[in-house]
Amino acid sequence: MTVPVTGHTTVTGIIGEPVAHSRSPAIHNAAFQAQRLDWIYVAFPVRPGHVRAALEGLRALGAAGCNVTMPHKREAALACDHLEPTAATLGVVNTVSIRGERLIGDATDGPGFVDAAREAGVDLDRSRILVLGAGGAARAIVHAVRDAAAVQVWARRPDAAAPVATLAEGASIVPPDQLTDAVEAADVVVNATPLGMHGEPPPFDAARLRAGQTVIDAVYAPPETPLLQAAREHGAVAINGLGMLVHQAARSFTLLTGCEAPLDAMWAAARGTA
Repeated sequence: MTVPVTGHTTVTGIIGEPVAHSRSPAIHNAAFQAQRLDWIYVAFPVRPGHVRAALEGLRALGAAGCNVTMPHKREAALACDHLEPTAATLGVVNTVSIRGERLIGDATDGPGFVDAAREAGVDLDRSRILVLGAGGAARAIVHAVRDAAAVQVWARRPDAAAPVATLAEGASIVPPDQLTDAVEAADVVVNATPLGMHGEPPPFDAARLRAGQTVIDAVYAPPETPLLQAAREHGAVAINGLGMLVHQAARSFTLLTGCEAPLDAMWAAARGTA
């Protein structure tokens, strides 16, 4: 049964640009309904440079807070009154909770990645993990897997990979000409770049993927990227980014509401089966 929207309904949502395509409203509204919460979640398009004003507006309107997606995670962090430890380390936020008059920023992408990997049966702690990328997703993931057996970071520019590698003690940078060798040696290969969203191939010889490996793509649309297709063809376990999306949303849901996240309902909404 749908909970009716009233004058008492608590408002939250997601800010980004673009944001109309986001699955977050469906996921969170399904969770609110499952928990019988009088809340509603809306996608708010916000232009770069207007994030502070948007957050101030949500605070003035009495909203509970919001999620933050590209390209606003850094700008939102700068607008917060307080950053929780992970967000402070990363310098980005994807969840802003409004507590009293304070904007509290947190980052659930990395923990959401770990939750999703564990749900899929991936043992990250004893793995040699190679992370492709140097953006916000890569930073969050490297920080979250910092206790793995070994962590390597690759980016098209080594100078961009360097600050990402500092987030995991002992992590190393893969030189551009050694990427394919690093892929072959890794237990877990993580694509934390946008490559694949529009059908782009991976930036290495995919024929070097093998059985016994796990390949995780942070991209969730399309659900089967060229990287994941190649991984399956060569016997590796292939996992798309939908689990990371659901689990980071679950952690955000709990931060915003104080309630346990109804994962089954959130998964159904993410898959479009709710």
